[in-house]
Amino acid sequence: MRVTVTGGTGFVGSRLVEQLLASGWNVQLLTRNLRANLPAQAEAHVWDSQTEPAPAASLDGSDAVIHLMGEPVAQRWSPEIKRRIRDSRVLSTRNLVQAMSRMETRPELLVSASAIGYYGSRGDEVLTEDSAPGTDFLADVSQAWEQEALAAEALGVRVLRIRIGIVLGMEGGALERMLPPFRAGLGGPLGQGAQWMSWIHLDDLVGMMLFPLQYPHIRGVWNGASPNPVTNQEFTDTLARILKRPAIFRVPEFGLRLLFGEGSQALLGSQRVKPEAAEAAGFRFQYAGLHAALRHILRS
Repeated sequence: MRVTVTGGTGFVGSRLVEQLLASGWNVQLLTRNLRANLPAQAEAHVWDSQTEPAPAASLDGSDAVIHLMGEPVAQRWSPEIKRRIRDSRVLSTRNLVQAMSRMETRPELLVSASAIGYYGSRGDEVLTEDSAPGTDFLADVSQAWEQEALAAEALGVRVLRIRIGIVLGMEGGALERMLPPFRAGLGGPLGQGAQWMSWIHLDDLVGMMLFPLQYPHIRGVWNGASPNPVTNQEFTDTLARILKRPAIFRVPEFGLRLLFGEGSQALLGSQRVKPEAAEAAGFRFQYAGLHAALRHILRS
């Protein structure tokens, strides 16, 4: 069995590729450049994802494609950064599907990353896969991103879109940036701390991506988040308690807006997401509660 992975050298992709190889899958990687630390067992292909279709050889014989490419969102947004955030998702997905359209024998499955930014900032509203999209920049990007992935269905490819929340792990992502100030006793909530954080343990997210490889009826859209979202204040208190550190230095909203500009909406937005579709399909979380998830990550 063979799977093609884009974004396979990133925070999520690296763990995914590790699990695929451990499970005996033949892995092909699509990457912007051939780096020395690519796994020796995987076959790598160079791809300029925003300007050309994926190389035919990278998809040849693949049973599935898992598409994870995307410019990081957690940075100060300028017009150029916003263009890169959008194009790295929308154009790469378009060019990936275009490459599939040229094949006689296509992959059976496309698992495409999306984001809970699809819903916009919605306060305390509980959001499921059936909830309406938002209207801000990240919501617009997510909708366009998903539409490009759905185009593969017209080619006879089964498509699962996973709207990913805040991914927690030790080797990247949000937690890596949080830990230094929290360990120094300088952590605290962002703004008022009332905004909802829909998080997921890295291992559970990888499990979600592997699940449809085993079950051919899985398609549609899943929320890639734990069934137990928390407020930013609850997250702060839980992390501080596990680290045995105070967390009293609240970061004011104006400070975040000064530092990140429009990009602060990614930190202050509120999404209270539930993974109803994944649970209905039989997916079971290893780390459904935040305390257990953080304890496991920090011990490892």
